[in-house]
Amino acid sequence: GARRGREPIGLAVRKIIHVDMDAFYASVEQRDDPALRGRPVIVGGTGGRGVVAAASYEVRRYGVHSAMPVREALRRCPDAVCAPPRIAHYAGVSSQIFAVFHEFTPLVQGLSLDEAFLDVTASIAALGDAAHIAREIKNRIRERTALAASVGVAPNKLVAKIASDLRKPDGLVIVP
Repeated sequence: GARRGREPIGLAVRKIIHVDMDAFYASVEQRDDPALRGRPVIVGGTGGRGVVAAASYEVRRYGVHSAMPVREALRRCPDAVCAPPRIAHYAGVSSQIFAVFHEFTPLVQGLSLDEAFLDVTASIAALGDAAHIAREIKNRIRERTALAASVGVAPNKLVAKIASDLRKPDGLVIVP
């Protein structure tokens, strides 16, 4: 008979994890230069027409955000420290993070250097439930890179992405 409201027999509910590194470029700069820790940091073009590529959480309090002209960011937060982007360096750190993802599933869809979707549906039997996998991913990223990630777990990408944004920074939100 009909099994209304349930998954078809033999079809597991998908478990998608969205990982979003917190203020990635700025966090890498703060990690690499202890003098920047706790300070408002802008990573971006330092010329007259430069834009903010990343804003630390300390500078976001002033309304500074990515894609904003650096001139406007500095008007809002004159004490901000501007760091020139080091894209090759961030790509190297990103490789370490993506290596963690591949320890849990081959189904990794990178969206940028600091953001990805992971389908862990088939990994659950061997590695534990999706919440456990998500916590383990966060832990390994922190152990290997000293950086924080916000993670959302859900049955689909849209909800996983929304979930990862809910408790930034360093959040974990699970939507069954």
